[in-house]
Amino acid sequence: MSVSEELERTLDEYRSIFNEDLNNIGRTKDLNWDSVQWKLCSIGDWTSEGAKEIVRLAHDYGGFMLRNALAVADVFGIEDGGLGY
Repeated sequence: MSVSEELERTLDEYRSIFNEDLNNIGRTKDLNWDSVQWKLCSIGDWTSEGAKEIVRLAHDYGGFMLRNALAVADVFGIEDGGLGY
């Protein structure tokens, strides 16, 4: 499966998980990040530590930086990275 197919599958999964949150907010500044973290753990099967890191990365870096990091990781075949998530 290509990176773009995997990404689209992951996007669909997270859109489903966070659908209610998306309908209840107007802007990301209104987003309850604790709720996002909780849903990543309870629905997305992330550990608490992993969910916390995902939320931190998304909040701190946003899509632009993370898209570019994904592209670099894919080019060099880095699947799990040095932290082992």
